[in-house]
Amino acid sequence: MNPVQINNIDHADLRVSPRAGAAFGDAANQTLIFPAEFEEVQREFSIIFRRRDEGLQAYALLGLDRDENLFLSGDYWTSRYVPASHQRGPFSIGMVRASGDDVGEPMLHVDLDDGRVGDSAGLPLFLEHGGNTPYLEHITGVLRLLYEGLETAPAAYTALDEAGLLTPVTLTVDVSEERRYTIADVLVVDLEHLAALKGEPLERLHGSGVLRLAILAAASLGNIQQLIARKQSLLTQNG
Repeated sequence: MNPVQINNIDHADLRVSPRAGAAFGDAANQTLIFPAEFEEVQREFSIIFRRRDEGLQAYALLGLDRDENLFLSGDYWTSRYVPASHQRGPFSIGMVRASGDDVGEPMLHVDLDDGRVGDSAGLPLFLEHGGNTPYLEHITGVLRLLYEGLETAPAAYTALDEAGLLTPVTLTVDVSEERRYTIADVLVVDLEHLAALKGEPLERLHGSGVLRLAILAAASLGNIQQLIARKQSLLTQNG
């Protein structure tokens, strides 16, 4: 990797292709997501939670087999929404410190070693007179979502957990009579506990926005049927 801070002088003519693909890390059967994108994610994907060393994290289910993204076709996504961690492409946020400052400022970086960077058929980052293009503005918004998500997600997921709204399960997904998948060590929103919430705990979760996250995550589990349909279609195509 070769991340460099972007500026409208050195990179005035730089173009970046927004294409996706397995070569760019898009062939994954689960991907990290953040609270600000739950509404978009739940329209397409099932949302699950996992306990990691760094705490609870939320994921969107993309496939069933290892390195399988059933929403990826060649170099583009077939879903209406692409999770922010994949939308960002070769861009990232790096902390830049001015001389004498203890705290750095988050700045936009691009990986010059990424195959999408410098593509003549790609999209420009800057307008002719130096302003940001719509593409760069979009990327900036995506990275802001990710940056803020890393800060806000832990407290939101801890609130779900402490309210007893997350329950450990092993998901069983039957694609056919002969083919069954199990997804172990996950947590999902417990509908019974969600329905039983009342009084101060309910008001607290509603006021913080965490209740909405729980409802969206619970509703998203119906998308497993879409995942099954995509898997069945793929198996049919492959004979």
